[in-house]
Amino acid sequence: MSEANQPKPALREVRQILLPTDFSGCANHALPYAAAIARTTKAALICLYVVEPVVPAVGYSGMADPLPVADISDQLEDSAEREFPKLAECDECNGLAVEEMIAHGDPAAEIVRVAEERDVDLIVISSHGRTGLGRIIFGSTAEAVVRRARCPVLVVKPPLEEGE
Repeated sequence: MSEANQPKPALREVRQILLPTDFSGCANHALPYAAAIARTTKAALICLYVVEPVVPAVGYSGMADPLPVADISDQLEDSAEREFPKLAECDECNGLAVEEMIAHGDPAAEIVRVAEERDVDLIVISSHGRTGLGRIIFGSTAEAVVRRARCPVLVVKPPLEEGE
């Protein structure tokens, strides 16, 4: 069969885009891409922050009264709730339907779970650019999402630093 006669794959209509964020400068590099695609396709943008489980330290911590684990999780959630309006009100998101969402658990697993539950058409995620030992030790949330997600995933690499 010639190329012209081959059936073209059906493209999925983009109605909902999931933008996972940890509000870091690196994560924010994905925002302009997600917003531009949302604007072009008239899709809704779901901004997701995942509160990772806090594992208490074992042994002497040097602190007289360490914060309870629940308080730390609450503080992370409160921080996200303060950051979301800044994200939703940025120039790139002006005029877009933006939903804010907080989940608790392993970031990659929660991103994939939310994408499936919300029937997301595209995930736009930033790569933190770790290489070598850092990547081996910490892994890559973006890589895990690409492997597990059922929808397309756009991974946005951070810009190279000068001299790289």
